[in-house]
Formats: sequence, C-alpha cells, structure tokens
Amino acid sequence: MSSAEKQLNLFSSGFNWSSLNIFSDREAPGIQLYDRALLFAVMGLICFGFVMVMSASMPEAQSLTGNPYHFVWRHVAYLVGCVMIAAVVLRIEMERWQQFSPILLLIVGIMLVLVLLVGTSVNGSTRWLSVGPIRIQVAELAKFAFAIYMAGYLVRRHQEIRENAKGFYKPIAVFAVYAFLILMQPDLGTVVVLFVGTVGLLFLAGARLLDFFALILTGIGAFVALVMTAEYRMARVTSFLDPWRDPFGTGYQLTQSLMAYGRGDWFGQGLGNSIQKLEYLPEAHTDFIFAVIGEELGFVGIVAVLAVLMFIVLRAIKLGNACLSIDKPFEGYLAYGIGIWICFQTVVNVGASIGVLPTKGLTLPFISYGGSSLWVMTAAAMLLIRIDYERRLSLTQAVQRKKS
Repeated sequence: MSSAEKQLNLFSSGFNWSSLNIFSDREAPGIQLYDRALLFAVMGLICFGFVMVMSASMPEAQSLTGNPYHFVWRHVAYLVGCVMIAAVVLRIEMERWQQFSPILLLIVGIMLVLVLLVGTSVNGSTRWLSVGPIRIQVAELAKFAFAIYMAGYLVRRHQEIRENAKGFYKPIAVFAVYAFLILMQPDLGTVVVLFVGTVGLLFLAGARLLDFFALILTGIGAFVALVMTAEYRMARVTSFLDPWRDPFGTGYQLTQSLMAYGRGDWFGQGLGNSIQKLEYLPEAHTDFIFAVIGEELGFVGIVAVLAVLMFIVLRAIKLGNACLSIDKPFEGYLAYGIGIWICFQTVVNVGASIGVLPTKGLTLPFISYGGSSLWVMTAAAMLLIRIDYERRLSLTQAVQRKKS
C-alpha cells in the first residue's frame, strides 16, 4: 500500500466515515446512501454566506477595530467549528438523540438559567454565556434542543396527544418554562420560533383541533400582551407599519434596508458595491444581510437564495413524510421540526428586512454572521443528512434480506 493510500485510510478512519457507509457502495451498488443534493445546498449557502459576510462587514469592522477583516477571520473560525460539528453529528445514531433528548433539554435549560445569572450583555440584552474566548447564544441551542425533545415526546405520547388535553399541554408547560427564561434575556423572536415549531409539530401529530385552536389563540393573546407591555416592542411594531414617518428615529433601520433593495433593482450593483453597508444600515452583516444581498445581487440574487432555502425546507418535509411511512416516527417528526424552524426563521428575517414584519433580531439561516446560529444550523442540517442516511440504509438492508 502506498503512503498516499495510507493517509487516505487514516483520514477516513479519523472521521469514521466508514461507520456511516456514506462513501461506500459495497452494501448497495449504484445507490447513494446520503442526500448529496441537500448536502451541497447547505454547503453552498454556508460558502455564499461567508462571501456576503466578508462584503457586508468590512466597513463596520474598519470603524470598530481598525481591521477590515476582523469579522471575516472570526467567521473563518466559525466555519472551522462547523466542520467539527458536522463530523460529530454525522457519527451519532438517531437512536441516541431520541434516548438523550430529555437530558439535552435539561442541560440547555440550566444554561438558560446561567445566562440570567452570569451571562454577557450586549446592546442591553443578556443572551450569551462566555466560555473562554467563545460566546455561546444559548437561545440558539434552545431551538435545537426543543426540536429534538418535541420529536421524542410525540413518539412517546402520540396516542395521548390525540385523545386528551393532558398529553397536548404537557409539552406546552415545558415550552412555557423555556419561553419565560428566554423572555428574561429578553428575546421575543426565539420564543416565537419555538412556539411556531411546537404548534406545527402538534398539528402534524394529529392533536385535537379544539386544543390546537385554543393554543393558537392563547399564543396570539400572549404575543399581543408582551408587545403592549414593552415600550421598545411597541415601537418596533408601530415603526414597521410606517417607517418613513420617523426615518431617522424608530424607522431608521427599515428605511435604510428598503433603500438597499431599491438600489438593487433586477441584477444589483455588483458584489462589494453596496452603499448601505457603509455604516448606513445597522447590523448589515447579521440581521439585515439579506438587504445587502438585494442591493449587490438584485432581485435575481435574492430569488436564487430563497430558492435554495426553500429547497432545503421542502427536502426536510419530504424526508419527514418518508420516515413516517417506514415507521421511523422520531426521525420523521424531527425532520418536520427542522423544516418548520428553517422556514419560519427565514420568513421572519426576510419579512423584517422588507418591512412586512416587525424587526425580531433573527438571523438568516446559514448566511448571517454569528457563530452560535451558524453552528446550530449546521448541526440541524447534519441531522437531516443523518436521518436520510439511516432511512436509505434501512431500505437497502430490507431489499437485501428479500433477495437472500
């Protein structure tokens, strides 16, 4: 065996790809045992996000630190973390996620409490835990942990959810605890994402319509109450309805975003040629990166990005259907949950930047700058790859048993 072959074998054994059988067709000649289209779509968005973060962040980085590549190098570190997270998540069997879902929920819950006690504050919000040089936004982990918990709960209590209110409201009680801790940071956007994911999964699990609509009305009422009782939330809601009434005050961020879209026209001003990112548009590389995409790449560019995101969401929903059809309910509900999560967060981010929805501070999946969001989204996408791998492998093994 040549030295090159030895190095290749060492690399493969290091990441244990053989245990996944992802790159091996020996068990199923001619059959792909993982979803290459989904993997390439996720990788493409992450790479595109790096390019757009580089374009959008340089002016602010130069102003804040004197180094235009400050956020770029940090984003490179985040990408290295994505590779490590992907390697770990792909190796863990779905059975383990189901088995330890309550423990994961408890650990993240404890972290949410720690945020309130020893968390790091930025711009008046206490949302981060600092671990050495790394800052973790625990609310992002909460989305991930809660999706896994809900999938496990729906498997364990499926009949109870369909037949009585007790089974329906148990996860709602858990959600209420999480929502309270996250609202104390405060972070209403994450609570809304968790609520929509919870409601969506309960509906797909066949919950009674009476309980379902009661929960919807309660959620809407709670959202209105939270907005009415906080002056800054009310300002966000009212400003997006008519941002030009106060374009240099409460409507400043949205008016600058709309100007970016207006300059983009059909084909954009060209990559790197955004004017609004020159410290006119706040959070240009995070919450409002889609406006920079619109300005630099135009209508065609934003449609292309949304098409790829829609492809990932539809792939997740289709995967959920496929898993349920072969009696893999945990994997099916988890795929549903991840699809709903990515879809809703995309809708809120894009809707806020174009003035259709109030600003909620949610990142654009796989694209916006931010380590916690990027890492958690990568883990969620790798879960979809792992779910699809196990589904394909089970079908292949079933065919082989029939042949034998």
